[in-house]
Amino acid sequence: MAQALDSAASRIGSRSSVDDDVAVRVLIVDDHSSFRRAARRLLEGEGYEVVGEAEDAAAALAAVEETRPELVLLDVQLPDLDGFELTERLVALDPDVQIVLTSSRDVEDYGRYVESSAARGFVPKAELSGATLAALLK
Repeated sequence: MAQALDSAASRIGSRSSVDDDVAVRVLIVDDHSSFRRAARRLLEGEGYEVVGEAEDAAAALAAVEETRPELVLLDVQLPDLDGFELTERLVALDPDVQIVLTSSRDVEDYGRYVESSAARGFVPKAELSGATLAALLK
């Protein structure tokens, strides 16, 4: 398990975007379709492989089982469950998955919740980039 995490993290963290040979598999979870579309375009443009999208926690859990992403970009505020609780459930479902939380709000608004979660980090939606994800996953 730790080896798989290290492998995914090193593949993600060793570049600002992804290698031509092996793209990092990403699931985008956000209740706003406009953000999912924008994030997909941005990440695919930087070489990531977006394997799915989910609009809520229930869909995210099903998508992780189905697509087995290496990375989940997860909105903190979902309609059916908050991103912190969903992080715990996703890690229980797939211990190898890496999670990065995101929000239109600042990290200071969530403070200790981000720090105490199983997520690798937090990126404000306005600062999303492949390089930002890679830096969080080093």
